[in-house]
Amino acid sequence: MPEFRELTVALEKSFAINGKATTTLNNYLRCLAHLTIYFESSPENLTEEQINDYLFYCQNLHRTPSESFFKHTIYGLRATYKVLGLDKKRIRLPQIKRQNSLPVLLNKQEVRELLNAPKDLKHRLILAMLYGCGLRSYELCDLLQSDLDFDRRTVLIKKKKGKTDRYVPLSAHLVRGLKKYFDTEHPIKYVFNS
Repeated sequence: MPEFRELTVALEKSFAINGKATTTLNNYLRCLAHLTIYFESSPENLTEEQINDYLFYCQNLHRTPSESFFKHTIYGLRATYKVLGLDKKRIRLPQIKRQNSLPVLLNKQEVRELLNAPKDLKHRLILAMLYGCGLRSYELCDLLQSDLDFDRRTVLIKKKKGKTDRYVPLSAHLVRGLKKYFDTEHPIKYVFNS
């Protein structure tokens, strides 16, 4: 559909100029493509009633814990209307309420059981880094050996979410485990290969 291709190019340009993440753009475009296929028309040509019908359809069809498909559809429509200068349509989209539920906290025994569950040292260290340092999975996958400072007991996380560098603490227990892992596994560049 030519109109959707033009919209895709406009959104790509806007995201590139504003320095927004390509993964976000891909999520928006995926949801907008579903909308386009559903109505066989590009989103900017749809009426308010059609948009509301589709959002109702999405809300009832895709009930996931984060309702991510519904959210990406709305945010994708907002981005579309902003890029195309359709402010009146953009205002009429529903507001999304943030979930303010607290995470489940594990007690010491539960953490110990979680970290001791894997038999392989590498897998135990992966869990310990994720849980103990509060790393996101993609941050852990990109973690270089040079990002670890055993003397200062810190880990440097380079320009990930929020596009800013940050340091996170590294426990003495993790330092011992990582040194043992490096001595036995000899990873080349990344902390955890593959």
